[in-house]
Amino acid sequence: MFRRVLPAVTAFALLTACSVTTSDAPAPGERVVTLVTHDSFALSPELLEKFKADTGITIKPLAGGDAGEMTNKLVLTKDAPIGDVAFGVDSTFASRALKEGVFAEYASPEAQQGAQRYQLDPPNRLHAVDVGDVCLNIDVAAFKDIGEPKQYADLADPKYKDMLVVEDPATSSPGLAFLLGTIATFGERNWTNYWGQLKANGVKVVSGWEEAYTQDFSGSSGKGPRPVVVSYASSPSAEIGDDGTPRTKALLDTCYRQVEYAGVLNGAKNREDAEKVVDFLLGEQVQADVPGQMYVYPSREGVTLPEAWTKAAPLPASARSLPAAQVDANREQWVQQWRTLVQG
Repeated sequence: MFRRVLPAVTAFALLTACSVTTSDAPAPGERVVTLVTHDSFALSPELLEKFKADTGITIKPLAGGDAGEMTNKLVLTKDAPIGDVAFGVDSTFASRALKEGVFAEYASPEAQQGAQRYQLDPPNRLHAVDVGDVCLNIDVAAFKDIGEPKQYADLADPKYKDMLVVEDPATSSPGLAFLLGTIATFGERNWTNYWGQLKANGVKVVSGWEEAYTQDFSGSSGKGPRPVVVSYASSPSAEIGDDGTPRTKALLDTCYRQVEYAGVLNGAKNREDAEKVVDFLLGEQVQADVPGQMYVYPSREGVTLPEAWTKAAPLPASARSLPAAQVDANREQWVQQWRTLVQG
């Protein structure tokens, strides 16, 4: 994956590289938990400060690239882990991390407040922190005269020619999720036919979310030429006009569900404190913070969403998904097929 990119206004800059030098070593007696994350990790700084004040533990984020790159690093360094906890391995890469023994068993007491709905394995090596549904988004104003598309198949209709921009599934998290959504919808035998139709209908492919959403999509700040983009179900909450009406809309029949997980790394130097960090990520305060900071839905039940989300970005009642093991077994082949078909 590529990179999971979220709206830049929410980003909490991480100034760490995925390496540890001697200058990074904690002072004697200092309790530090290294949290390996993808590049889009964001939490309100005051929450991290409060956690330190309450527990004496400093959380040191360590950016590991996009979710796929981070997972690869965790696998390659599993015998000498680069951190104590990892956050951001998602449902498209989780089976690989579990198969490689990256994570240790730990049953967080906080997991029973909702995260258990997304459990992947009985030993509880991974705990769901958030849910982010990838869906087609449209610029509502662009479809007043021709009618809005509603499903995947609609985008192959000639009346929507040259309207769609998508992200490359080889380099982008939402791009891969969209590809997986089409495979879940049309099946392994027919998804290539659908992409052939999209290609014939003028689909544009770019490397990542930021380029697609902020440069090519007409419904956001870039006011580009294309009124349909692959983004998130939550994205319309950032596009509410002065009159209180969302300028964009997610097509909820085109959503593919991604779940992001956290877990204690096998061989963590600070195992006990690492467990406390996992509890923290699943706790009420962090769960209430993730919608505004990372534009994802909390895994915890009963968390109040921001008012804008209630109006413009409800969690889809249902979303497509594929078994993690199936994705792990076929991901590289599917992406290569896509490249040959769409970019070959």
